[in-house]
Amino acid sequence: MSMRTRITELLGVRYPVVQSGMRWVSRAELAAAVSNAGGLGVLSAHTQPDAPALRREIERTRALTAQPFGVNLTLLAANAGVDIDGFVRVVTEERIPVVETAGGSPAKYLDALKTAGVKVLHKATSVRHALKAQSLGVDAVIIDGFECAGHPGQDDVPGLVLIPVAARALTIPLLAAGGIADARGLVAALALGADGACMGTRFLLTRESPLHADIKARMLAARETDTTLVGRRFGDSIRVMRNRAVEEATRLEAQAASTHHDLLPLIGAARWMGAMERGAPDDAAFPLGQCVGLIDDLPSCAALIERLMREAKALIEGRLTPMLAAS
Repeated sequence: MSMRTRITELLGVRYPVVQSGMRWVSRAELAAAVSNAGGLGVLSAHTQPDAPALRREIERTRALTAQPFGVNLTLLAANAGVDIDGFVRVVTEERIPVVETAGGSPAKYLDALKTAGVKVLHKATSVRHALKAQSLGVDAVIIDGFECAGHPGQDDVPGLVLIPVAARALTIPLLAAGGIADARGLVAALALGADGACMGTRFLLTRESPLHADIKARMLAARETDTTLVGRRFGDSIRVMRNRAVEEATRLEAQAASTHHDLLPLIGAARWMGAMERGAPDDAAFPLGQCVGLIDDLPSCAALIERLMREAKALIEGRLTPMLAAS
């Protein structure tokens, strides 16, 4: 079985499923497993300490899959000290077919990426930012709803509204992200006008994910209400798992005299990457989407994608089509 959409044609994959580039988690084993299963696996450049390390991770991924895979470049201002130019150089020299950009404008890098034949998927949390990315010349947009892990923007628009509004406004292919963890979410996203789905939290909780078993266990026990936003007071909302560190961060944020700088040691990437490695589920603000409440198992990526596509077919043919015929 395969599914044909504008995204599968653009990316050269069997299924319209993209694994989001998650810092610390998106390494060779995970990205290769997703690509081998027919989706698009994505490495996180920022998991690596420098450009030569990214090149080595690309080589490791190629040893595990002959299928297309991508690289995530997060362009947040907070990453100012990161060698983005070096990462882009490696991506172009290695002829990586797809790059996922997020957190800031990709304008500075588009000419180099396009010249190297790289397809650029830009992640946006609002239609205005999606339209700007389209005007710059990206190949597709990932629209990130309020339900998503990490940075959902400040507009608080969930996918049920954001996806069709974006689909109406854009002419380039669209991937839906945020709140999607199973076939129901994929089929809904397609019905709302998207050409596929980009999933992070669901792939975080797979066998190939390097996340420590203790943190996986905590997340598997979480409900849809077990995430919250931190950093909102400072215009930097981040959706994270509720735990002791987040409770401490929330109390600090509520103090009138506190600043964003005060909050960063508790919620910043350096802390949660370290806690991921140690397996300390209460020691950091781990990015986590609301769809964690839909997840109760740790399948392989192959089993997950096979299930997604089998159940999507059953939903379309077994539930939706008979409804139309009955009318």
